[in-house]
Amino acid sequence: MNLVPLKLVTIVAESILEKKLVEEIKRLGAKGYTIVPARGEGSRGMRSLDWEGQNIRLETIVPEEVALRILARLQEAYFPHYAVIAYVENVFVVRGEKYV
Repeated sequence: MNLVPLKLVTIVAESILEKKLVEEIKRLGAKGYTIVPARGEGSRGMRSLDWEGQNIRLETIVPEEVALRILARLQEAYFPHYAVIAYVENVFVVRGEKYV
């Protein structure tokens, strides 16, 4: 079995950012993504769904250089203005050629 080392980038953000974030990650080199609803509590407390809308969790599997570009763009354009967090994990993917 051929396992390819890649990066899983996870972004948790306000749902109003979904379209914009998808466009950004694709422009930066992501070949695909998964989005699921997200909820929870963090340093800013719990969000009120009625007032602020729900959160999303966007995940994409990418080579390291793409992951770094995505994180740099998030830090520059999103972190100062929106409730967004992001983290990266090392993953080993079967059929990894689909992601590069």
